Amino acid sequence: MATDYDAPRKNSDDADDDSIEELKSRRSDKSAGTTDVDDFETAEGLELPGADLSDEELFVRVLPKQQDEFTCVNCFMVHHRSQLAGEDKNGQPICRDCASTY
Repeated sequence: MATDYDAPRKNSDDADDDSIEELKSRRSDKSAGTTDVDDFETAEGLELPGADLSDEELFVRVLPKQQDEFTCVNCFMVHHRSQLAGEDKNGQPICRDCASTY
């Protein structure tokens, strides 16, 4: 069942105000609001794996490692210092994720 997380929440006081008939009518209205979506329209915007992307260019801005970052010697990922678990046997920095499996 789909949930609208942007809808305002009801207080417990508001829930008591709804009558049984009103709740039943809302329930039947929801089933009438569904629409059939053509599969072709849905699949029209999808990219298939193996598609030829040789003419596409990707621009990525790469930042150098910052002062508050380190490179884990196990996974070779750059992490913030808050993810530092300690040092491994050789005195090299290791992240918390790798330290838990190390």
